Amino acid sequence: MMVVALIGILIGGIIGFLLPYTYNTAYSLYISIAILACLDSVFGGVKANLEGNFNVKIFLSGFFGNSLLAALLAYIGDRLGVPLYYAAIFTFGSRLFDNFASIRRLILFKNKSV
Repeated sequence: MMVVALIGILIGGIIGFLLPYTYNTAYSLYISIAILACLDSVFGGVKANLEGNFNVKIFLSGFFGNSLLAALLAYIGDRLGVPLYYAAIFTFGSRLFDNFASIRRLILFKNKSV
């Protein structure tokens, strides 16, 4: 299962680098926040897979829900003139590092009882 995920990430990365797609720079804030939220979901999915309790429905709802919520939060903050996107950066950024630390520990101490 993990090999399939790694192959999918590799194929997605290659397609992303080869397609000459550009977007308006006015959307860069929203896209960067959505990417951060998606990365948080991916790291959470990897952690759940290593712990043996991965659920596709939870992963997909978190992946799309978090990215849409983060982009909406950035949009509303932009309209109000308040940098609400900082909340998404702080939340998803800290969760990303927490998930990475957990993944690292799960991989390093896989066969040890700690």
